Formats: sequence, C-alpha cells, structure tokens
Amino acid sequence: MEAWVLALVGSPWVFVVLYLFATIDGFFPPIPSESVVIALATLAMAQGEPNLVLVILVAAAGAFTGDQIAYQIGTKVKVREVRFLRSARAQATIDWAERALEHRGASFIIAARYIPVGRVAVNMTAGALGYSRRRFSALAALAALTWGVYSTAIGIGAAAWLGHNPILAVVVGVVGGVALGVVIDWLLRRYQALAQRRRARVQHAPAVPLRSVETSAHRRAVAEDDAVA
Repeated sequence: MEAWVLALVGSPWVFVVLYLFATIDGFFPPIPSESVVIALATLAMAQGEPNLVLVILVAAAGAFTGDQIAYQIGTKVKVREVRFLRSARAQATIDWAERALEHRGASFIIAARYIPVGRVAVNMTAGALGYSRRRFSALAALAALTWGVYSTAIGIGAAAWLGHNPILAVVVGVVGGVALGVVIDWLLRRYQALAQRRRARVQHAPAVPLRSVETSAHRRAVAEDDAVA
C-alpha cells in the first residue's frame, strides 16, 4: 500500500495522502500510517524530498484528527461491538483501556498512540466513558506530535545508516518501526499484568481484626507514657 504513496514523492499530493492515512489509522488500525511516515522520512533524508518538517506536521495533524474521530465514535456506539474490536485480545485491550483511563488517563492516552489497536481502544473508550473532551484533545495533540517526531526519527535513522540504498533504508525503517511498536506493546502489557497482580494481592490480603488494631494502639500508647515517665 505504501508503494503508490511513495510514487507521489515530489508532488504536493503526497501530503494529502499522508494526512488521510494518519487520520484513518486513528480509528481503523489496519491502515499503516507509521509505515508511510517512516518511509517518507527515509526518502526525505536520502533524496531531499518531501519536506521533512511538513512530514512531521501533516502526520501529527492527521493523527490528531483520527484520534478525535475515534473519541467521537466512542460517544455514539458500543465500543465492544465494533467489528475489529471483537477479538479476545481486543476485548482485553478495552478492559485495559477502561482501567488505565480511570487511574492514569494522561499517560495512557499518550502511550497508546504508539500501539495501533491500543490507541483506537483507548480513544474510543475515552469517548464512551465521557472522559473530558478538552483534556483528551490536549493529550491527543501532544501524543500526535510526539508520534510524528518518533516515526520520522526512525526514518531518519534508517536513512543515515543506509542512505546509499534508499529502498533498503525504507524497508529497514518500516520493519524497525513495527518492531518498536511490538516492544512498546509488550512493555505496556507487562505493566498491566503487574498492576493486576498487585491489585489482586491487595484484594485478597487478610483483614486485620479491629481488636488487634486497638490492642496494638493501646500498647504503643502505654509504651509512650512509660517513656515519658
């Protein structure tokens, strides 16, 4: 799919296509916007076009728009019944999104932008739960800009390493971007699993009898009185 996008390099239309890819990817993860950004950034370094700053800004603008659409969809539909979110893994991601938004909304809205299914689940769930639209928009803007810089940086790195072979640099950059996404996904899931185990331990911790608490408090009070005496 990226091939015909790259064929537009040198034409202003490439930015229109980049914007559309980044926008659609915000609510329909099969569209590979990261790959397009990385590929264009690689070619920008290797061949001098398209303009690198515009790649970042247009990608960020499209990502922000897509996140807003995902949020709006979440306010109108039952997120768990969306076709591409019905799998067991997607449902687990929605569970994670609900807990994340409840306890650490800001960090997870930003972090989820780097995970294709994760960002859709989090943003739609934010809409479904009535998360503050103003706060969501501010976080989505920050996430979109950092995501644009991150994806572009991967392309720049690939071009610096393999600038003598632009096509190979594009391939390496795209594969590297996917690999980093997988790593980030694994780290967040690992964090989620650890958080669940901590909550389970707290919930199943044996209750301390009130009498024991009162006795301990009485003993401390007596010891303090003796010390003063």
